[in-house]
Amino acid sequence: MTTTDVINPLHAPETVAQPSVAPIVRRRRPVAKVGSVIGLVILIIAAVFALGPLLWTLTTSLRTPAESFDNPPQWIPLSWDFSNYAAVFNQIPIGQFFVNSVLVTLLIVVGQTITCTLSGYAFAMISFPGKNTIFGIFLATMMVPIQTIIIPVFVILKDMGLTGSIASLIVPALGSAFGTFLMRQYFMQMPKELGEAARIDGATQFGVFWHVYSRMASPAIATLAILNFSGFWAEYYRPLIFLNQQDTFTLPLGLVGLQGNLGTGSISVVLAGVVLTMIPSVLLFIVAQRYFIEGVTAGSSR
Repeated sequence: MTTTDVINPLHAPETVAQPSVAPIVRRRRPVAKVGSVIGLVILIIAAVFALGPLLWTLTTSLRTPAESFDNPPQWIPLSWDFSNYAAVFNQIPIGQFFVNSVLVTLLIVVGQTITCTLSGYAFAMISFPGKNTIFGIFLATMMVPIQTIIIPVFVILKDMGLTGSIASLIVPALGSAFGTFLMRQYFMQMPKELGEAARIDGATQFGVFWHVYSRMASPAIATLAILNFSGFWAEYYRPLIFLNQQDTFTLPLGLVGLQGNLGTGSISVVLAGVVLTMIPSVLLFIVAQRYFIEGVTAGSSR
């Protein structure tokens, strides 16, 4: 080894120290924390107002008749009385009312879902003379309360011989301006190129609707069906006007029989009937809430 190959330790190469870079820590602003706390408080208050009446209904249905009138009232019953639910079945033919409600609600839901989906597709995807004018008339009907047209509807149903039967509830509800509007807005967000491609492949107009767009609109269809079920299952006003025979009563109308003559019935028994009436709607929402939320939020995610 030569002298040139020996490295002098005094002249050894020095390593250059890299400057240390402190990690950037993004601290959450106090304003954002305050906003989150305020939002959480608002949600809790809204939940209390939404769930409070339901909890009160459930607990009162389990009180004794005397305890239901306590002042101040107690949220938790002092003694649990499940006989109120047995009294519901003893005082009214709730089984018949349940069957009537299921029949009326399912026929309305199926019929209105079909008509609203077809009409919404037509207004969104098909060009025809006067489309915007007709759709504007549809929207205008949403501003008319049912109380203002209930007498003309009753007269028409009477001339058709439908008053007093469950058909008087089904036939007028087979169309809906709101349902048509909901489906139209959903279909308008879909690309028309898909329909054009299907027509090039030989699909008819109905084939395009059935095989292409109706499959894509399943969240909106499910949302419409859930809203219709919840609304018509709890409907009271139209059955009160159109039905006059007990064997045709729906559940909301039949529960009036629990009040007794001059409203002398037990409030605990009445609310027990209300709890039984709410069960189908609650179960439906629990099972189909994923489709409902997807349908409601679909417009904002596209």
